[in-house]
Amino acid sequence: MENYIRKINYYETDKMGITHHSNYIRWMEEARIDFLEQIGFGYAKLEEDGIVSPIIGVECEYKSPTTFGDSVEIKVEIEEFRGVLLVIKYTMTKCGGGELVLSGRTKHCFLNSEGKPIMLKKQFPEFDLKLKELAACDQEGK
Repeated sequence: MENYIRKINYYETDKMGITHHSNYIRWMEEARIDFLEQIGFGYAKLEEDGIVSPIIGVECEYKSPTTFGDSVEIKVEIEEFRGVLLVIKYTMTKCGGGELVLSGRTKHCFLNSEGKPIMLKKQFPEFDLKLKELAACDQEGK
């Protein structure tokens, strides 16, 4: 799995010249979209299959600031998958030095297009299996 690279734009910085904290959550989303594409279950495919995955929680720990012109590498991992609940972990580091920028998580559930909870194992077994495989791999790597 390739990590996502994001270059910081000028408009993403604040009056102090550092990246505004709200941008990191957007970048987590960008990296998550890229990750899902890489595993063969991009947002377009999920929505076509009638799956929506709202975020039910976000957690960020800011470790080191970034500024205009910096680039960050975002590693995405499946931290936990329990059929209905998915926890994705993000580790952002500065390109070229590896300095830790952010550690974060998003929590997701799975709903159908009518907003009702779905069990991936029953209704979308291929996606369920892929998430279980990735969760197991990420647990072994710890």
